[in-house]
Amino acid sequence: MIVTADTTIHDVIEADRSTAAILLAHGMHCIGCPHAMAESLADAGAAHGIDVDDMVRQLNNQLSKKM
Repeated sequence: MIVTADTTIHDVIEADRSTAAILLAHGMHCIGCPHAMAESLADAGAAHGIDVDDMVRQLNNQLSKKM
C-alpha cells in the first residue's frame, strides 16, 4: 500500500497497526473515532494543524519495512 494525503486513517491502520504510533506522534488521537473511517489524512491534518506531507512520508517508510 502507498499512503497519500487522500488515504483514510482507517485504511492506514488496517494496512498495518504499527502505523498508529506514527499517527499518535503527530497528534492524531482520532484513530479510534468513527470519523476515521472516512476522513482522509489531509482532512484530519487540516483539522489538527498537522504537516501531512511529513506524516505521509513516515507512514510510507513504516509500511515499506513490512514488505
